[in-house]
Amino acid sequence: MRAIILAKILLAMILWAACFPLLTIGIKIAPHLAFATLRALIAGLILVGLAMALGRPSPKGVRTWSTLALIGLGATSLGFLGMFHAAELVSPGIATVIANSQPLLAAGLAGVVLGERLTLRGKVGLSLGFSGIVMIAAPGLFAGAQSNYIIGVSYIVLAALGITVSNIVLKRIAATVDPLMTIGWQFLIGAVPLAILSASTETPLAIDWSISFIVVLITLSVLGSALVYVLWMSVLSEVALSQANAFSFLVPFFGLTMGVLFYNETLSAAVIFGIGLAVAGVALVSRNGVVDTADLVAAE
Repeated sequence: MRAIILAKILLAMILWAACFPLLTIGIKIAPHLAFATLRALIAGLILVGLAMALGRPSPKGVRTWSTLALIGLGATSLGFLGMFHAAELVSPGIATVIANSQPLLAAGLAGVVLGERLTLRGKVGLSLGFSGIVMIAAPGLFAGAQSNYIIGVSYIVLAALGITVSNIVLKRIAATVDPLMTIGWQFLIGAVPLAILSASTETPLAIDWSISFIVVLITLSVLGSALVYVLWMSVLSEVALSQANAFSFLVPFFGLTMGVLFYNETLSAAVIFGIGLAVAGVALVSRNGVVDTADLVAAE
């Protein structure tokens, strides 16, 4: 894996890790779905506006727009719906474990849809990575009963499934469409169901437009949405989905690092061991952990 690709992946994982504390702040200030809708709209408008200013080609054809709609419904509508609602219903430990099952789900679908196949090294790597996530999240897993636990877990599973499907579809078109237009329009399309749900179940105007909320909203929209998804799409245009997705196991590691650096949190021996497992798992998958069945046929 080239250094520039590795740098893009690591930056994307750091940005995603930084989203969690910001999300926790925002949902205390604004209705969940209204907050999610604004995040998607701002990110989409920025990217589409930038793409138009740069003269990038607009999406054309029913098939292309259908694909953008599927990505938007998966990554934005279901992904944001699940993440924003689960944030107050399930402990961070449980949320981390379930959300990071996404690379395992994607690896299975990638084999069927994209022709990617995990080698033995890749299978061991994914297993180690997920085991590391369980170790990292163990304190939260056993912190006690959670209110509305089943509902919270359902929201996380919904988000994971939506993101998995959107990643599969995004991987299929990543090398053939403009990234700014693609990511921008999927945000705008995905924001529509969120806006409808917000209007029918919340009081969208009940937002405290404080400086804190504006800073959180802009940061999440620009860095945690627009930038990170464009980075991710550029990665998927060059790297196998299962290989890139394995780096998702590092998101909790970066989150914990931020906690230590900025919130004086401490790490237990179990968490440190879990970090080691996660890093080892990513290393295995990133080094010849995935093969393309098309390459195998060509070799034969």
